[in-house]
Amino acid sequence: MTYCVGLSLDQGLVFASDSRTNAGVDYVTTYSKMHLFTPAEDRLFVILSAGNLATTQEVINHIQRDIDYPTGEPNLSNVKYLFEAAEYVGSISQQVQQEHSSAFNKSGVSGETTLLIGGQILGQPPGLIMIYPEGNYISSSPQTPYLQIGESKYGKPALDRIAHTGLQLDEGARLTLVSLDATTRSNITVGPPFEVAIYPKDSFKLSCRCSFDEKDPYLMRLRDAWNSGINAVFHGLPPFESSPLQQQTINFPATQEQVQSQAEQMTKPQRQIT
Repeated sequence: MTYCVGLSLDQGLVFASDSRTNAGVDYVTTYSKMHLFTPAEDRLFVILSAGNLATTQEVINHIQRDIDYPTGEPNLSNVKYLFEAAEYVGSISQQVQQEHSSAFNKSGVSGETTLLIGGQILGQPPGLIMIYPEGNYISSSPQTPYLQIGESKYGKPALDRIAHTGLQLDEGARLTLVSLDATTRSNITVGPPFEVAIYPKDSFKLSCRCSFDEKDPYLMRLRDAWNSGINAVFHGLPPFESSPLQQQTINFPATQEQVQSQAEQMTKPQRQIT
């Protein structure tokens, strides 16, 4: 499993991913799930991946091949909008999955991959789009300025409480690390090294691409500060106050005769007034 998250902020974009992959409890390794493409000076794309590793690698290889040997068909070097880049990447993903569908079906292994693509093309604003295994996609919005793929539920609460488009880029980077660390604490299939990339709006280059392993001093300080802060807030909450339970008295018929009388009243024809 994996976990990746992207933030779309007023100042630019922030990307973060873990690097753990596993093919069973006895085979755990690391693989970068963050892929950078700068096919021309007027554009930059970052793709994050979650899902079948073989499918992902083949998709990334096809994307790079189309940049190196263009055929006139859409690719990341000639699309004019970010949504066109998402459509192109989604079509490549669909093609790769369909080519190997029979093998995946026989093995019982899922060949699906979910992707996040973010970046900017000159003349257009930066953006962030999630591409589903089926090839369709959704974009981030001012109301929900983040997108997640993979094991997303554990890292979501911090994003829901803190993420907004007005965050500074370095604040966004800290938030993605908090989200990654929260996921790691609750799911063993997600783990360091964590990769974080920061893209300032209109720069067409990353200002930072960092990797944090389990013992990285900054990651350890961030984790300790977050845990201490949560505990301090909890202990500062108002004391629990109980209130008396309100008892409701339900009167049931005490005798069989009362039950029979009530039933007769319910079935007795009502007199009509004309």
